[in-house]
Amino acid sequence: MTTQMSIDPNSLSARELARRIKTGELSATSVIRATLDRVARINPGINAIVQDCAAEAMKDAEHLDARIAAGDAVGPLAGVPVTIKVISDQAGYATTNGTTLASDLIATQDSPFLRNMRSKGAIVIGRTNTPAFSYRWFTSNKVHGTTLNPHNPALTPGGSSGGAGAATSAGLGHIGHGTDIAGSVRYPAYACGIQGLRPTHGRIPMFNQTGGDRPIGGQLMAVSGPLARSVDDLRLGLEGMSGYAPEDVWSVPMPLRGPDFVKRVALVTHPGGINTDPRIVADLERAADIFRSAGWTVDTPEIPEIREAVQLQIDLWLSDDHGAKLAAARKEDDPGAIALLEHYADRAASIDMAAFSQLFVRRAALIRAWRAFLENYPVVLMPVSAELPFRKDEDLEGSETIARLWESQLPQIAIPLLGLPAISICSGVENTIPSGVQLVSAPWREDICLTAGEVLEQGFGLPQITL
Repeated sequence: MTTQMSIDPNSLSARELARRIKTGELSATSVIRATLDRVARINPGINAIVQDCAAEAMKDAEHLDARIAAGDAVGPLAGVPVTIKVISDQAGYATTNGTTLASDLIATQDSPFLRNMRSKGAIVIGRTNTPAFSYRWFTSNKVHGTTLNPHNPALTPGGSSGGAGAATSAGLGHIGHGTDIAGSVRYPAYACGIQGLRPTHGRIPMFNQTGGDRPIGGQLMAVSGPLARSVDDLRLGLEGMSGYAPEDVWSVPMPLRGPDFVKRVALVTHPGGINTDPRIVADLERAADIFRSAGWTVDTPEIPEIREAVQLQIDLWLSDDHGAKLAAARKEDDPGAIALLEHYADRAASIDMAAFSQLFVRRAALIRAWRAFLENYPVVLMPVSAELPFRKDEDLEGSETIARLWESQLPQIAIPLLGLPAISICSGVENTIPSGVQLVSAPWREDICLTAGEVLEQGFGLPQITL
């Protein structure tokens, strides 16, 4: 067995890295040591990893090497370095969700998706930052500080999984764990120039013993999902995180691969009438040409209603005890969380029982329309956002700016309400500014997202490690 690294682990995909570790060409200890050394060099400049797991990671790597030496069978993520967002339980670490209020909330067991990853050989090298309460598309808080975008510190790394996006972009782990309720996987991937997958709700089990269902579950279709530098690493991350867990009331044991599908794409450059940036429109047109060159059919049909889905998603969020959320934000004294919640305070107060009931009636109608549309168009190609990545903390510039940012994020906010999987694919980085496109498929058809994502990845090129 090789005990010293002769190559950079980041030069290999997660799948190839695991293969070499399982065959003894590389040792898990050397891979994890090299990764931790990179974390020590790079992370202080971007503050992506905010809870240190180095000692435990080395013990896990030594144990894995011993098992391999003994001839034990190990999983498909054997020795792959991963990061976990601080919103989720990991035994022995605080599930802070970016708040001082939860800085002493120590988990006694792993969240089920993490149990799945570890059972398949993944090794956690660190826990990544999120904005307070995971509310924003910007990543800063009072307990862990601010995470910077590795491409350009003047830009947001995205949020709420901004630490995962920055870490993965900078080569601090092959697969980052994130959560997505309104783009919190897809937007950090977009802003940091990598790939990110939001699975179908129920695909990846989530449950926090420290906080029950409310922090990351419930009616708003929050999910865990992987971020990575290649689509195949996303696929491996999805395989590693997935699996039925009885403690998650939303968990469903669905197969990861569905039947064959027609290679037909619906190109939508301005969903809901958003004012899409010209560079993003050009990226979408390039993506359409890549599909056509690969033998796919690309049409420009009218899509079902999407703007209403955003409004319903916002109202569902606001109806979930907005007053308690605002009180907690004020107690935390987090300016970003306070600004967002105060921006919507009057709207939250206007939601009565009749309006709340009607939300679910309309959601069912929209879901039905979208499922019918996706029977004919298995892939919808649309923007991740109407704008290129926002400036750092741009949402602190006032209520008018918040309104503009939420308008631009329509393609992200709508998808969770509709119960659909979606993938963010990097289209390139120009003058330190990343961009990308989004692909949406039918429920439980992450395999279509990944297959289509690989077609675009081959045309756009693999994202490159920053720093």
